Amino acid sequence: MKNVLWFLAGIAGGFVVAHMMNKDPRGHELLAEVDARITEFTDRIGDAYREQEARFSGLVDEVKDAAAGAAESVRATAADAADDVADAARKTTD
Repeated sequence: MKNVLWFLAGIAGGFVVAHMMNKDPRGHELLAEVDARITEFTDRIGDAYREQEARFSGLVDEVKDAAAGAAESVRATAADAADDVADAARKTTD
């Protein structure tokens, strides 16, 4: 519990210091630069995430298509086998 109290005090102290820095023109400029760098970083991370998401989406679509093709092939093979069995049964009874 003591660690949580220190953590919360550190956060509150950080806000107070940031507020005091923001009042000073140099501090305001520094905080604006930090904010711009953070924004640039988050934009890059977001772009990379969207790129990976698109890449995975493409892979998933390819796998779905391959699975559908395999299922169709199995269905066709099973239908052919059933037809062969039916033909063989007819020949046996004839």
